[in-house]
Amino acid sequence: MKRVLLIGAGHAHAVLLRSLAQTPLHGARITLVSPQPRQIYSGMLPGLVAGHYRAQETEIDFSGLAERAYAEFVAGSVTRMDAARRSATLDDGSIIGYDLLSLNVGSRIDMSIPGSGEHALPAKPFDAFIRHLKIADRVAIAGGGAAGVELAMALRYVGAAVTLYSARPAFPPALAKRVTGVLRRAEVDFRQGMAVEAIEAGPIVRNRSSRQEFDLVLLTTGAVASPWLRESGLATDEQGFVLVGNTLQSVSHPEVFAAGDCAALSGGEAKSGVFAVRHGDALFRNLGALVKQQALENYEPRRRALALISCGSRYAIAAWGGWSAEGRWAWFWKDRIDRRWVASFRA
Repeated sequence: MKRVLLIGAGHAHAVLLRSLAQTPLHGARITLVSPQPRQIYSGMLPGLVAGHYRAQETEIDFSGLAERAYAEFVAGSVTRMDAARRSATLDDGSIIGYDLLSLNVGSRIDMSIPGSGEHALPAKPFDAFIRHLKIADRVAIAGGGAAGVELAMALRYVGAAVTLYSARPAFPPALAKRVTGVLRRAEVDFRQGMAVEAIEAGPIVRNRSSRQEFDLVLLTTGAVASPWLRESGLATDEQGFVLVGNTLQSVSHPEVFAAGDCAALSGGEAKSGVFAVRHGDALFRNLGALVKQQALENYEPRRRALALISCGSRYAIAAWGGWSAEGRWAWFWKDRIDRRWVASFRA
């Protein structure tokens, strides 16, 4: 009996568990470790902030999903992993061993801005973000990627005055022009090319020689890897993400798989929930093949994916490659996709 340990409750493991519920993997004892039994789906987070969804509409019940997949659910956070000993240590001090391991732990918000740890609220983890988020009059957001843009417009929709700082361009030129136009119409103070250099008590955002006080500062800055991944003994890239080959196996430890944001594919692929979903399908096939001692299949990385950016109100931007468009139709399209996605994991 193979001990299969799944660490993390991301998109890929959701797909994997859904598949295992439909087609059980015989010859394996599966354990899922995640801090929370329920997880907010990232695609619906801005809609939750804007008031378009109730919390329960946005959540995937991983404990129930694990039960239907004949897997044990363990509530906990990994603090240490030893790839040589094939074990993971949890925050309560317990140690779980494994024969096969799959990592789908996502990424963390970059907290390298001085003062961010004391005076700002990171957008991840989502449950802590929603729990501590209070709609304030004056909100600053550091990080002008898709997450920052969506949260800026969601908060503006519910009445906050929002300033969005973006250190560098986050979108291709044509899409960036469209995003900027929607931000301006929503009356978001979009400060392009302005990096947040420090956050002080107040909270006060410091940029170059200017200092501006807000009621709340949010972080949607770049993704960084969990420190324990770099210290695990697994081969990682310069950012600390797990290097995997074309079967999603670690290049240094073939009994370990990694998927979603925590994985760095040798073929190259952007960090996106759309790709993480495809990783889940590949995990289901290849974990099963390894348990059954069969040949594994290659995963083919993709260079682009459909992007649907919510814009506060029931309005969105759709983009694919060099094409983009916007309108209420795009929001209803996104809403339908997101609702169907979450519903697919319910009993």
